Amino acid sequence: MKVTFKDGSQKEFEKGLSAYDIALSISNSLAKKSIYAMVNGEAFDLHRPIEVDCVLELKGKEDAFSVLNHSCSHLLAAAIKTIYPNAMFGVGPAIEEGFYYDINPGEGVVISEADFVNIEKQMKHMASQDLPFKRIEVSRGEALAKFSHDRYKVEIINELPEDAVITLYECGSFVDLCRGPHVPSTKFLKNAKILSVSGAYWRGDSKNEQLQRLYGVCFVEAEELATHLEILKEREKRDHRKLGRELELFMISEYGPGFPFWLPKGMILRRALENYWYRVHTRENYQFIQTPIMLNKELWEVSGHWSYYRENMYTSVIDEKEFAIKPMNCPGGMLVYKNSIHSYRDFPLRVGELGLVHRHEASGALNGLFRVRNFTQDDAHIFMREDQIVTEIGNLIRLYEEVYSVFNLNYHIELSTRPEHKYIGEIATWEKAEKALADACRSVGRDFKVNPGDGAFYGPKLDFKLRDSMNRIWQCGTIQLDMFLPERFDLTYVDENGEKRRPIMLHRALFGSIERFIGVIIEHFGGAFPTWLAPVQVKVIPVNNEYHLEFIKNLVKEMKEKDIRVEIDDRDEKLGYKIREAQTKKIPYQIVVGDEEVANNQLTIREYGSKDTIVLSVSSFMEKLQKEIATMKKS
Repeated sequence: MKVTFKDGSQKEFEKGLSAYDIALSISNSLAKKSIYAMVNGEAFDLHRPIEVDCVLELKGKEDAFSVLNHSCSHLLAAAIKTIYPNAMFGVGPAIEEGFYYDINPGEGVVISEADFVNIEKQMKHMASQDLPFKRIEVSRGEALAKFSHDRYKVEIINELPEDAVITLYECGSFVDLCRGPHVPSTKFLKNAKILSVSGAYWRGDSKNEQLQRLYGVCFVEAEELATHLEILKEREKRDHRKLGRELELFMISEYGPGFPFWLPKGMILRRALENYWYRVHTRENYQFIQTPIMLNKELWEVSGHWSYYRENMYTSVIDEKEFAIKPMNCPGGMLVYKNSIHSYRDFPLRVGELGLVHRHEASGALNGLFRVRNFTQDDAHIFMREDQIVTEIGNLIRLYEEVYSVFNLNYHIELSTRPEHKYIGEIATWEKAEKALADACRSVGRDFKVNPGDGAFYGPKLDFKLRDSMNRIWQCGTIQLDMFLPERFDLTYVDENGEKRRPIMLHRALFGSIERFIGVIIEHFGGAFPTWLAPVQVKVIPVNNEYHLEFIKNLVKEMKEKDIRVEIDDRDEKLGYKIREAQTKKIPYQIVVGDEEVANNQLTIREYGSKDTIVLSVSSFMEKLQKEIATMKKS
């Protein structure tokens, strides 16, 4: 068979050799470094025979995180099966930062954190045995017989076609249902850690029984695991729910689970973010609207939400007619568009809305500002001609890049394609839309990853995955190309020949939601916001109220006239206590005023995070601060 390598070179090999055999024929070191392979774009076990001409790419540890962690989920399951013989297993995929496995450990058995040590001990023992992962192909009937004791596996197998060739993986005495690939053996899985356990409904459906979900992570090198565990400790300190309380930003009440309350300092932060959003979008020629929170059921039937999203919507009856609180802003935006006659000269027409939406989320899924039941989408709907799609999306990508850079957030793009089942429209139209999104990314030189089947029911989308200061990935921004809602709402424009035509529409959100984005940046900055965004930018502390307060009041008056957010701490507390508290509240600047400052009209200033102080004249500090705010200097 003919094998083409990554560098374009080709070589003939005997049919049926594995990627490992081929690597070994090139060099011992290459074979030793290889963990799995890509064969004609498909992930292969290193020792799986290759039967056809192919393009072969050997993958080492730098590319193996996902395969490593999926293999480790099997190791976890094998260890649990050894300790709890009656255990049954749901699914155990690799995820962005490790893996999980959904497990029923057996009747009356509950796995707690106290059991992690024993499970990890068994995992280490099996890792030290260097047990190979063996791929086995079986028929559907053979698979059902093999897993007759495990109702979760039986349910999965029964959904496969009668003539399906099913793959199992054997590791020691443990056999699991899996497509693979895996690392060659358990010796690669020595640096693993179980991180947490939680409840998870079987197949994500609250109508099903609840299993135990064990999360873990695995690295090739011990040093990588140690670094990751340190990052996890830092994340605990930065939990936005904890910092939200300490910095007095928001609260959640038992009277409204999933419905956040914004406190005064949180409102300042939120308004600063919203004002920035309006400023940038005004520059980009957006018009702004506001649509009602509740609208008639008939509108949601036209939009398709009633059929595809009904279970997540709150409803009520008004004047004997059924209404729904909006889970999305789009249908209201359609009505605004239809309110006027539009010409091709109007396009692209960019219409923005900070719209409050409500979605019924399961109570177990609620999580601070990350998963709530009401939130403000920073929505926009852009109407255009078909020939404008690539240019407009390219411009949007540049805008997203500009905004994310203000917050020191890197990102990558994923192209989410047509869902397998719940979608509207013709497949040919979907393929056309997906190509347009891919072409737009290429037009501005941005790479993207394809995320099959994760598009919205009405169209494919580009998802912007942000990476924060603690190496986590967040789904925030999105651009969704919609060729269907304009049809359902009979939207038209008049073309250059005076004929009515159907516009193309984009749904797009940059932050995703104001609430969730604030949660992300609370943790990203650890609550120490850049000065332009901080609820309190300056804290002024008198050494002695009797002698220094008048000077401070005049100083604060001048700062407020320049729109600087400043507070005085004139409480009857010790000076050191007030300085430490200002640091705890993560205020960008603390100013201490005593006799020398009053006499010389100068300020002794300490920046957050620094033990040193600087002395500046009042005018110099004002100039520095205003420039920092105006340029949105990053912290």
